[in-house]
Amino acid sequence: MAKKVMARTKKVFGTAKYPRLSVARSNKRISAQVINDTKGLTIATATDAKLDKKMTKTEKANLVGQNLGEKLIKMGIKTVHFDRGRFLFHGRVKAVADGVKKTGVKI
Repeated sequence: MAKKVMARTKKVFGTAKYPRLSVARSNKRISAQVINDTKGLTIATATDAKLDKKMTKTEKANLVGQNLGEKLIKMGIKTVHFDRGRFLFHGRVKAVADGVKKTGVKI
């Protein structure tokens, strides 16, 4: 009999000092939220729903990251844990991370 190999998954957990930045994307939209998992609170969110439709999806994702990063800087949060979920770290997911990094927030 063949052995079953269980995939080990690493769970990202956010605290008050280092909240979790979670990215969700679909074929049309991308959104990101910052979560404090110890209290179960969403601290800040950003989405591309109201952005210019003439931009590419990657440009919109970068702006979502910048908008979220600016909100975090105003709140005094300087470091977050990045949770890419089931998505690979390239393309639009990477663009969100790069947008957050541009504002000075460490990932």
